Amino acid sequence: MRARTTARAAAIEAVDAGGGGHAARLVAVAAALVGVALSAYLTAEHYSHGTTFACPESSAINCLKVTTSRWSVIAGIPVAVLGLAYFVVMTGLLLSRTGNRWIALLRIAAAGVGVAMALYLVSIELFEVNAVCLWCTGVHLVTLVLFGAVLWSDSSRAISGRPAR
Repeated sequence: MRARTTARAAAIEAVDAGGGGHAARLVAVAAALVGVALSAYLTAEHYSHGTTFACPESSAINCLKVTTSRWSVIAGIPVAVLGLAYFVVMTGLLLSRTGNRWIALLRIAAAGVGVAMALYLVSIELFEVNAVCLWCTGVHLVTLVLFGAVLWSDSSRAISGRPAR
């Protein structure tokens, strides 16, 4: 048991000392900002009823079909608006300089919720709408990158309770 604890502590030290937390935080902030931009575009398209969508239309790829489907609104709120709010909140959480363990856990949990939502939306696109939105796919990929970067950045802090150096 002692060897496993020592190995875990050494792994945490290696991540902290290597500066991986800082690089990961930069990747996470960049991903969140890209998510804000993509979600803002999808929000604008939602309210303009997709009149200027820069997306090809075919049977498999059809942004308008996806973003105007009955699944594009949850509890009366457009999914694009929910995505925009999510990425704005994530950006704020990522820019907070606190080394608090609970903030690190909150960032990890929020990033996990984002991935779960993206997986749900992908399943809706594939199995209910029968079309894929390229802009939405961009948001889903950014969400996955954000999740990985947050895990990379905050996992040692969340486990040890110590701020990364």
